[in-house]
Amino acid sequence: MATIQLEVVSPDRQVCDKEIAMLIVRSTGGELGILPRHAPLVTGLVPHAMRIKLNGQDEQLMAVGGGFMEVTPQKITVLASAAEEPENIDVNRAKEAYARAKQRIATFKQAPKEHQEIDIDRAQLALARAMARLTATHTAFD
Repeated sequence: MATIQLEVVSPDRQVCDKEIAMLIVRSTGGELGILPRHAPLVTGLVPHAMRIKLNGQDEQLMAVGGGFMEVTPQKITVLASAAEEPENIDVNRAKEAYARAKQRIATFKQAPKEHQEIDIDRAQLALARAMARLTATHTAFD
């Protein structure tokens, strides 16, 4: 089975460096599946749980908080603002962040236009990051 090198880097460390069979990511343009010998590509990534196919059956999830991905025929490089493997995610903290973000969004929607002091873009991004973490750990939300 053909493989491709995956390297995931966050600002504080190299999170992953391994041979994989396929990577499924959510880019700013939609969902992408990257296989060995893929055409060169550079794209932005949104917060989500990447699906890493190791071989025909095994799959791992990794939470990414957004960033960029460069693909060459031999290598995938993900430069993520944050990247976490499921075993390194604090599920309770992710649940709290999810609840906080949901509350902020609800407060924003209920406030009259002249009193909307919540940064809705920041709250929606926090919600997306929390959802990525919970998805990566197979934890239900909502």
